[in-house]
Amino acid sequence: RKKVVRKWEKLPGRNTFCCDGRIMMARQKGIFYLTLFLILGTCALFFAFECRYLAVQLSPAIPVFAAVLFLFAMATLLRTSFSDPGVIPRALPDEAAFIEMEIEATNGTVPQGQRPPPRIKNFQINNQIVKLKYCYTCKIFRPPRASHCSICDNCVERFDHHCPWVGNCVGKRNYRYFYLFILSLSLLTIYIFTFNIVYVALKSLKIGFLNTLKETPGTYPSTSLILLTVLEVLICFFTLWSVVGLTGFHTFLVALNQTTNEDIKGSWTGKNRVQNPYSHGNIVKNCCEVLCGPLPPSVLDRRGILQQEESTAQDESCLRGPSSQEPRVAQGPPGEQAEESSTQQKDGSMPEEKQQTSGELPVPSQDGGQAEH
Repeated sequence: RKKVVRKWEKLPGRNTFCCDGRIMMARQKGIFYLTLFLILGTCALFFAFECRYLAVQLSPAIPVFAAVLFLFAMATLLRTSFSDPGVIPRALPDEAAFIEMEIEATNGTVPQGQRPPPRIKNFQINNQIVKLKYCYTCKIFRPPRASHCSICDNCVERFDHHCPWVGNCVGKRNYRYFYLFILSLSLLTIYIFTFNIVYVALKSLKIGFLNTLKETPGTYPSTSLILLTVLEVLICFFTLWSVVGLTGFHTFLVALNQTTNEDIKGSWTGKNRVQNPYSHGNIVKNCCEVLCGPLPPSVLDRRGILQQEESTAQDESCLRGPSSQEPRVAQGPPGEQAEESSTQQKDGSMPEEKQQTSGELPVPSQDGGQAEH
């Protein structure tokens, strides 16, 4: 009896899987839920109060365009959070042992007390040498631009950063969706912030500014009402600034075909002034490669099937029943039954008396004995 086990159940690292391995996320998902709450809460208030008034006073296209931005932002957020960012599988025990033997043969014996040399391989890209570093956790030489995420405990191809706001790493397979998410979220935030101001301005022209503040949901008619409103505007402004600033930073990285990890480490802007070998020297080509290039398939095969045997002698006895455990013997006297069973268990042949009664004669063997037929 065999039990079907999916590969995602045996994958190392600190990830969580849902829907039979179709959804892959990091274990720390608290900030991701906060992101969902902020987006859904802000948009719900906007659609419930401001959109109805603006659709009547200005145009019904205002809530329609807001709904399109909202759905696009949510789709790209979930696509970024629930997908494989480009995790590289760890080496199998045989592969790890072979790599260790290869490293020892290359470096030779290191005297005791001395530090072994770094495990690095040189790789040439666009006539430029790029170093491939060895990962002691995954037991592999990481591909170019890959890095090991300390939170998810996995090597990720073209690792950009680990984003707690989306609850996942951002790598080669979900970076374009992450960029589209922050871009659409910036447009949605600007859209909502702008029409909130328009809503307050239109209401102020009719009933006055203070009366408008009293009717605004979530505020109270008191002397500190204006201060609360100013505080809300400042919070929205700084939230908008952070999202728009993040979008501008990643737009700059996309134009240079560079990752956040490389920018923080100064891989291409350090003292050596090494040029980025992945840049085409053209903003349009870099943007097309990062955002419009072919999406590589996942190499994890999360939903692949592993056959794991779990049959035991006890399980087989339960399946066959007690009758299959007892040897079958012919009916007869007890002495004859015991003789037959002992003879069959010893050499698997028929007893001697049964052979003679069947008409067969004993044939002498070479050593003077009798062979049974």
